[in-house]
Amino acid sequence: MRSCLQSGNLQSGQAYKIAYLSIDDLPKMLVLQEKVIESIEQKDSLQPLTVQEFTTIFSGKGFVIGVFIDEKLIALRAMLEPKIDEEHFGLDAGLPDEDLEKVIYQEISCVDPAYRGNRLQQMMGRIVMNELDRDRFRYVSATVAPFNIPSLKDKLALGLEIVALKEKYEGKLRYVFMKDLNLNKRLYKNEVYIEMGKITEQKQLLQSGYLGVGIREIEGKWFVQYAQPTNSKDSC
Repeated sequence: MRSCLQSGNLQSGQAYKIAYLSIDDLPKMLVLQEKVIESIEQKDSLQPLTVQEFTTIFSGKGFVIGVFIDEKLIALRAMLEPKIDEEHFGLDAGLPDEDLEKVIYQEISCVDPAYRGNRLQQMMGRIVMNELDRDRFRYVSATVAPFNIPSLKDKLALGLEIVALKEKYEGKLRYVFMKDLNLNKRLYKNEVYIEMGKITEQKQLLQSGYLGVGIREIEGKWFVQYAQPTNSKDSC
């Protein structure tokens, strides 16, 4: 019997439940991940997890939650404690070496195309943030491809900020997001909007201390909202 984290009804009226997944669910997870990959136009906008990476998570290096209708897995979201190497997102964010072990990654989030529109990604996002061991982890990090609008909105809604824009995963351009769980609301100044496709300008702003704090569609084009922090956040 699965321990239920949340239950309710979809817009269709179908009952769902959200629960932790285990290694026994891996076949269903791989099928769902492949279904999601096949449904998107820009295949490289999603970085899938390998069998080895899922196995690493289930060995105690993170956790995965899933949404079920009866026994059908319709969505999942993974959190991974990463290995510390030169590709670590904490280095992109400028964290000191001693803080890298305090970082956990928001990894892949998959929703069956037939069940999109039920805010399942946002629902799972709130749950994984609440389920984190805050004595163990201080930072939550993630990467998102430019123009992956649903995932960008998801990370920003959870309080993550864009701290870098660079090539990851063997040459794929990604925004690097970070959130400090120990700290409270940040104040900003000097807000500017840059077209999402203007990569050089965004990199220059980030390197000069700006953070990405929002996105907005203006006359059919997507812009990223950047701003300078005016304080170092108040401790909770």
